[in-house]
Amino acid sequence: MDKIQNITQEAAGFNASAVSSFFELMKPRVMSLVIFTGFAGMYLAPGDFHPVLAVISLIAIASGAGASGAINQWYDRDIDEIMLRTRNRPIPSGRVQPAEALGFGVTISVLSVLILSLSANLLAGGLLAFTIVFYGLIYTVWLKRSTAQNIVIGGAAGALPPLIGWVTVTGSVGIEPIILFGLIFFWTPPHFWALALVKNEDYKNANIPMLPVVYGAQETRRQIVIYSAIMVLVSFLPTLIGMSNLLYFGIAFVGGLIFLALAVQLARKPNDGRAIGLFKYSIAYLFILFVALICDHAILG
Repeated sequence: MDKIQNITQEAAGFNASAVSSFFELMKPRVMSLVIFTGFAGMYLAPGDFHPVLAVISLIAIASGAGASGAINQWYDRDIDEIMLRTRNRPIPSGRVQPAEALGFGVTISVLSVLILSLSANLLAGGLLAFTIVFYGLIYTVWLKRSTAQNIVIGGAAGALPPLIGWVTVTGSVGIEPIILFGLIFFWTPPHFWALALVKNEDYKNANIPMLPVVYGAQETRRQIVIYSAIMVLVSFLPTLIGMSNLLYFGIAFVGGLIFLALAVQLARKPNDGRAIGLFKYSIAYLFILFVALICDHAILG
């Protein structure tokens, strides 16, 4: 009896570990951002959408993003073994086999697109399919290893969730979701380049042409300031087109000035501490900005 109990406990432990490893393949932190920005797109969109269908659609969007992350880790397993910050991922650590990761990613990709197409509409499903292909193949296979603009162009994939969320409700694309897309699109380079400045040797060892590796730290800091300024200007557009009110604008104005000040400070007095500080603030900034949009809409309409 004790042997049977031990075997059962070991099997349960193995299954829990396997589930955890496959979930890790989907990049949970990225998925949490997708869920949040996708929800924001849904909430801000005009029109009614059944709550159950909204939840199903949001899960499908997040699952699609996670599936593309699994495909990304399958293809990048060679460089993940080299880089210090990625060598403990499920594939290089031996917890998941490459073929299992690919099969998992492709299966979840297909299911998420089908579910979103049925729960929302074909345009939303098509946009999710494009996002998966763009990140899982175009960015991962081509852009990441071939150009210093990999994050700039590849950032389009991470910027699409609020647009997809909007389309799930409206069935169409307008200027409002394009602005939400643009906000994340221009946020992505300074966010990732701030970290890349600190992890420069990691990318160099893995032969990944990140901007600091190819053009140096000084040019990277200059580009961070440029993209930060563009991002702050884009953050004002929701109020300028009547999508939001002064509550959001005030938060966007103050938050944007802080972001820009940190970027300029990093350019003038560079060190790893300031780079990490900008990286951490950028995460909070995007969260605060979308919360402000949601609250503005909820309170002021």
